[in-house]
Amino acid sequence: MNKLPATRSSDWVNKVPEVTLSFWIIKIMSTTVGETGADFLAVNAGWGQGITRTVMGVLLALALFAQLRTRRYAPCSYWLTVVLVSVVGTQITDLLTDGLGVSLYVSTSVFAVALAAIFFVWYRIERTLSIHDIVTRSRELFYWTAILCTFALGTAAGDLATEALGLGFAWGAVAFGALIGISYAAWRIGGNAVLFFWTAYILTRPFGAALGDLLTQARTYGGLGMGAMWTSTVFLSVIVMLVAAAQVGMSTSRSARPTE
Repeated sequence: MNKLPATRSSDWVNKVPEVTLSFWIIKIMSTTVGETGADFLAVNAGWGQGITRTVMGVLLALALFAQLRTRRYAPCSYWLTVVLVSVVGTQITDLLTDGLGVSLYVSTSVFAVALAAIFFVWYRIERTLSIHDIVTRSRELFYWTAILCTFALGTAAGDLATEALGLGFAWGAVAFGALIGISYAAWRIGGNAVLFFWTAYILTRPFGAALGDLLTQARTYGGLGMGAMWTSTVFLSVIVMLVAAAQVGMSTSRSARPTE
């Protein structure tokens, strides 16, 4: 059986992309696809929740294994993993809410506590939560565990705000978008970069979920009626184009470096 390569920080280059406008666009669209894609496969494609969870779980395990084997940031591998984490994170919350009848108040609280615990242990061991220092195996494992938890938490918090609290899809998107804007403004005026990055990262999930529901749900339910298939297709197409551009740009940059 193939083993993951030994972890020596000197062999690694940071495994996470630079936080640019493109990063946030792909992240938000990935969160939306997580919401609409899961719904499309389970309902429109007729797979059902059980098959969808199994297939997506297996695909995520394979993508994560491939991601862990790399030694540097690879746009295609990284963002494929993010999209699959988004789908699986959505399904975890849906299983608790729809399958097991767990209150959104409870699931939101549990995921929030779980994420805080992950960050606490991560910092105690590594002394940093910065995504600019994902240069060891343990940090990458902490990173992806936190990412999965942020998607599950964001799904629960988004559903709590838009459904249980009656905010609705449009106002939910506006509210979470405003909170993201406040986080950005706080960072710009000198706030802690790591804190506000993770705050914005968590908030993009409920923002993307509210946006996805707004686009896909029927007008009678407060949506625009675009449907899960078209929304997922459009957003996935944009993600593919942006990731392909990043991949080409990275390849061009490497080929242009002088040979030592």
